[in-house]
Amino acid sequence: MTIPMFTELYDRTQEWQSFALSGIIGVTVSLLFIFSTHSDEPVTLRTQEVFLLTALSWITLCLLGSSPFFLSQTLSLTFTDAVFESTSGLTTTGSTILINLDHVSRGFLLWRALLQGIGGIGIIVMALTILPFLRIGGMHLFHSEFSDRSEKILPRVSQITSAIFLIYSFLIIVCILLLNLAGMTPFDALCHGLSTISTGGFSTHNNSINAYSNNTLLQIILIVFMAIGGSTLILFIRFGRGETRVLWQDAQMRAYLYVLGTCIALLSLWNVIVNHHPFAQSLLKSSFSVVSIITTTGFITGDYSTWGGFPVVLFFFLMFSGGCTGSTSGGIKIFRFQVLCLIARTHLKLLRLPHGIFIPTYNKHPISESITLSVLTFFTLYGFSFAAIAAALALTDLDLITALSAAASSLGNVGPGLGNIIGPTGTFASLKNEAKWILTFAMLLGRLELLTILILFTPTFWRS
Repeated sequence: MTIPMFTELYDRTQEWQSFALSGIIGVTVSLLFIFSTHSDEPVTLRTQEVFLLTALSWITLCLLGSSPFFLSQTLSLTFTDAVFESTSGLTTTGSTILINLDHVSRGFLLWRALLQGIGGIGIIVMALTILPFLRIGGMHLFHSEFSDRSEKILPRVSQITSAIFLIYSFLIIVCILLLNLAGMTPFDALCHGLSTISTGGFSTHNNSINAYSNNTLLQIILIVFMAIGGSTLILFIRFGRGETRVLWQDAQMRAYLYVLGTCIALLSLWNVIVNHHPFAQSLLKSSFSVVSIITTTGFITGDYSTWGGFPVVLFFFLMFSGGCTGSTSGGIKIFRFQVLCLIARTHLKLLRLPHGIFIPTYNKHPISESITLSVLTFFTLYGFSFAAIAAALALTDLDLITALSAAASSLGNVGPGLGNIIGPTGTFASLKNEAKWILTFAMLLGRLELLTILILFTPTFWRS
């Protein structure tokens, strides 16, 4: 919080006090946690405690991150709005309740970007270290893969985490420099660089990237780095160590690129044939929108809801997809759809040859029954969670399109929804407080891969 505090001091505003007081609160809470739990003995955590620690850590960070928003004298946000904005930042969702972004002080614009930068690296570390250990949603498939290849990358998990942090920071710096060279101001480039690699989507302008609608090069740079943010960043470590074909050899990366290419081609053709847009313009807008939604970044260059029925339906389903595991993107993730297709194909083979033995493999590793069950459970819970969130939002008097798209967007950590209220050109400011709390819970639920939160509501979890 010292960085935005000094930014406000440099700009000679009084908002530095909000960050100073928030910093004091954060340090105090942290010291209380440290001293109250200090022990000279080695700390060992049971699986039950890891679940609880993971959930409480994210909740605590969201609450602490909301304090500058709540204490601000110029923003005048309620506690609900402050927590919503903070949670949206740390979960890299990108939904916002702020309306006049062009008039918000630079310290708060930077704080929003920093929240997404912190949340992005937290998500990657959690996906590579905690979720495989907890065997959530088939993530242990990647635990075994990383373990098998750890000697070829780096010898220890802690070193892998450090390497991920370095590649993450390197990509942010490169993105910032290129955005600045392409025409963004240094401050805008800093904020958008943090939001791009973290696939968060917070912008410094009301019109998002549409404020740079005439800058084709800048949009191309954002497309490339959004796509990188949605890919498995650990592969870039191997790429940097000489495995030049690793990005294409990985099954998830290939599927990710196939999906991106197919959706971009379909939308480009639609805009050329149906909407009569010039091909170059159609290709650029389609590429930007598809990459932004599938990576759950949420940057906007135009209102894609006006393109017609097919694009709206396609974008709605892309909200569920997400990028690769080990990335900063939300959603279900590409690998789970791959595993689901492999399971379905194996079942179809068994229907034709009941006595046959078919073992589905993923990246040359057999898919065990525990992984199959975990992935199917994840899909089931995701569907039930989406339905429950949409129904709860409908109870707050939201229309069908808004309720469905808000549920999909928040659970997938996408950002914008569909419709006139929360669509690409709207915000979440006008929603009722009840709806904002539902969406705040949904953002955390989606970010922590459902089971990390849902297991806390089961009676058996609290039994020793």
